[in-house]
Amino acid sequence: MSKNVLLLRSPSEDADGPDKYEEAFRARGYPPVSVPVLETVHKNLDKLAEVLRRRGAIVAEDTDARYAGVIVTSARACEAWRVVVQELSEQPGSGSEVSALSWSTIPFYVVGAATASTLTSIASSFPTSPYVPRDIRGTESGTAEKLARFIISDVSESSSKRLLYLTGDKNRDTLPKALSEAGLQLESLQVYATQSSSLFEEDLQTALGHVPSTHRSRTSTAEEWWIVHFAPSAAKAVSPTLSRYFDIPPAEKAESILRRASVAAIGPTTSVFLREELHVDVAVVADKPTPEALSQGIADWDRSKQLNLSGRSVGS
Repeated sequence: MSKNVLLLRSPSEDADGPDKYEEAFRARGYPPVSVPVLETVHKNLDKLAEVLRRRGAIVAEDTDARYAGVIVTSARACEAWRVVVQELSEQPGSGSEVSALSWSTIPFYVVGAATASTLTSIASSFPTSPYVPRDIRGTESGTAEKLARFIISDVSESSSKRLLYLTGDKNRDTLPKALSEAGLQLESLQVYATQSSSLFEEDLQTALGHVPSTHRSRTSTAEEWWIVHFAPSAAKAVSPTLSRYFDIPPAEKAESILRRASVAAIGPTTSVFLREELHVDVAVVADKPTPEALSQGIADWDRSKQLNLSGRSVGS
């Protein structure tokens, strides 16, 4: 019987349908449980509003100088953009002035399909706004390294070498360093900060309490689970709490009554952090940061493990 899957993220509130990660796991026979790990606080929205009003111009007085693109690597940065678009749309006369400039002609570079989908939804919500992104690129990149290479190639023919980079409070230097070495200029603007959810343990207890205790291994009465991490900062924040509810590798507790868990990561950055900083054994790393790649990777791992166990039984 398939294991339960604990998704350490907030479920999507997309009006188009169910959460795509939960849907992907259900399709493969895994009952999913999503528990929010972090709380997001928006930052510098007034500065972001100033940027949006320029409609892609680098300097308000010089409309010929425009950004070569905007880099958005998280849904939280997308949400900050949405909030500002909403605020601007509610201002009298906003967007009604005659102008050839809009953000629709500026490329927006993303690292995965989830971020691309979130950006696309802004255009769907505000179809006539000059402040929404429409040209979205880099969806298949998957990692910061690949996105950097894509951007460098994509803007090589552009007259502008300056990109707007929307960030949070915790950022690796992989992308900025690669772009800087290629001669591109980054204008970074922090638009959100994350903090540990004060309700995580309470939400976790509630979620676990609603899951039937039926997914057990043949050799133990402990429940079988997958725990999926989506970000290093979130992993660090919840690790102490998870250890009170799950038997997480490499801990060896043969007679443990805790829920036995295998660990998966959405990508290599989170995986490296789990292994090197938290000393957690990561069984699966998604080939791409998508619901399908993640759920299929876990399904393939479980299938391979089951075949190995069956082979040993036959051999004995």
